[in-house]
Amino acid sequence: MKAYVFPGQGAQFVGMGKDLYENNEEARALFEKANEILGFRITDLMFNGTEDDLKQTKVTQPAIFLHSVLLAKSLGDEFKPDMVAGHSLGEFSALVAAGALSFEEGLKLVAKRAQAMQKACEAQPSTMAAVLALPDEKVEEICKNIDEIVAPANYNCPGQLVISGSMEGIDKACEKLLEAGAKRALKLKVGGAFHSPLMQPAQEELAEAIEAAEFKTPVCPVYQNVDAKPHSDPAEIKENLIKQLTAPVKWTQDVEAMIANGADEFIELGPGNVLQGLVKKINRNVTTSGMQ
Repeated sequence: MKAYVFPGQGAQFVGMGKDLYENNEEARALFEKANEILGFRITDLMFNGTEDDLKQTKVTQPAIFLHSVLLAKSLGDEFKPDMVAGHSLGEFSALVAAGALSFEEGLKLVAKRAQAMQKACEAQPSTMAAVLALPDEKVEEICKNIDEIVAPANYNCPGQLVISGSMEGIDKACEKLLEAGAKRALKLKVGGAFHSPLMQPAQEELAEAIEAAEFKTPVCPVYQNVDAKPHSDPAEIKENLIKQLTAPVKWTQDVEAMIANGADEFIELGPGNVLQGLVKKINRNVTTSGMQ
């Protein structure tokens, strides 16, 4: 069975989506529509901008969403997913690709999400760190015993967990994690503590927009980040999408659940190949491929 997966923030690169724009008429029209909806020419930044341009959250998130969704659309009738999932931001791409959300509504929500997250980051300096080669339970326990806001944010694959929190919380946690035997506890170059309680203000802002958007039943189950379970009910999908901003991304569990339910081929749609690498670390026996 085929599982299509969609990457999150960090996968962007200069020139992303340019081939699609030049060679696919439908994609070109939707790129231009996106420029209109966003109120700036995101295509200029995607195709010819600098890495710093693309790193801005308000650019990164819609850029990755556009690239991923338009790749799915470019497949036409060949896009026949048995299941889909996306990593963090990629969940929005997955929902649009699977027909749960329209292209326009998906893009508006992603733009809103990016702005709300940017605002939350500016309100309180915070960060994230990647922890390598320590059991998840040990990382959870150490985070719990720190008297600052610090929590697991991304369960990427066995032995790779990203934590999120206040600057002081992350510094203290990194020290304790290294003492406990982590191979690395490396601070990431990100704008803030994504998928942590510090994203509460962004969650409240986004919740309103998600509630107002029209969600439909997707063409296949969508495995969501908050509970790593397949969902097709629009009300449940909305609720999980709202929770996603302050909850950890259960990517390892997502992939394991898809495999348990029959997925043996994972196809990554969007920039980079990070998810293919993570899927292989979770289970070597499945096949992986990608389009970018």
